[in-house]
Amino acid sequence: MQSICYIPPMLTLIDQLIGHKWWANFNLLRSVEQHQPAAEDAELRKLLHHILIANRYWLLLTLGQPFIDEEERRIPESHAALINHFRETESIEKHWLSSIKQSDLDRPLQPRALPDITISVAQAATQVALHSQGHRSQCASMLRALGGVPAPMDFVLWVRDQAASTKV
Repeated sequence: MQSICYIPPMLTLIDQLIGHKWWANFNLLRSVEQHQPAAEDAELRKLLHHILIANRYWLLLTLGQPFIDEEERRIPESHAALINHFRETESIEKHWLSSIKQSDLDRPLQPRALPDITISVAQAATQVALHSQGHRSQCASMLRALGGVPAPMDFVLWVRDQAASTKV
């Protein structure tokens, strides 16, 4: 029997990774919001903000827009303000994603933080998805330590929810 390996088009994969990332981010943000000690925890807010600014760094680089350190690194004063920043960034990223073509993913980017390498737009999007996944796990641990309960964030659960929403 011959085994068949399915390799999805990169744009489809990037679309799925970004869709899952925002779904998981907002599940985590809602879980934090529902547990006051977590919503008020400065260290947890700092780590959530790090997830956001890492996403914004690569997104703005992809869009050819400036990443202004002094503005971007300012941690919001409240969890509600942080959620708003996440929503704004999601909107920008989803608008960009809705307008790109497969060939746009091959465009090279030169990250200022890593001057010795050039990466593609697809690699930058993958970096953000993987980076945020790792830090969401850290946030979930912090939330549990504060007595909260993180919502599910698994990719396969996002896939299930996407399939269910298309049946409606």
